[in-house]
Amino acid sequence: MPLTRVYLPLTAADLEALVDGMDLGPPPLAAHGVTPALAGPGRPGDAEELEHLAWVAASEEAEALRERDERRVVAAADLDAGAVTVPAAGEVPSRVEVQVPVPRSRLVSFHVDEHRGDTGTADLLWYDVTELDAVLTLLAAG
Repeated sequence: MPLTRVYLPLTAADLEALVDGMDLGPPPLAAHGVTPALAGPGRPGDAEELEHLAWVAASEEAEALRERDERRVVAAADLDAGAVTVPAAGEVPSRVEVQVPVPRSRLVSFHVDEHRGDTGTADLLWYDVTELDAVLTLLAAG
């Protein structure tokens, strides 16, 4: 089955669950990806630009999940296309729902604010999925 990239806004508790061997869930999970609405008329056509728009939407949603000055966290995951659906009434063009729990093995990377309270997407640091401990250390730091 083909894979599709999704971007999941997460909390520190979500990351702790991954360390404990749990999957992200329960489904449905709110995420962002390249959807027909995102790729529609008047939108950039380049796949990389569309993925960037989905990633930005996920980082904006992550801002709403954080407590006060916490850092935003977004995870990128490659999932079976059949596990990702587009809601019928989506206010956000990149909105998708993941219909299965997401295991750590399907995650590709983490994107975390460089400083607590950051708001711009330029301030998100990239971490490989193998660096989960480093991400948790960063989240715990002041």
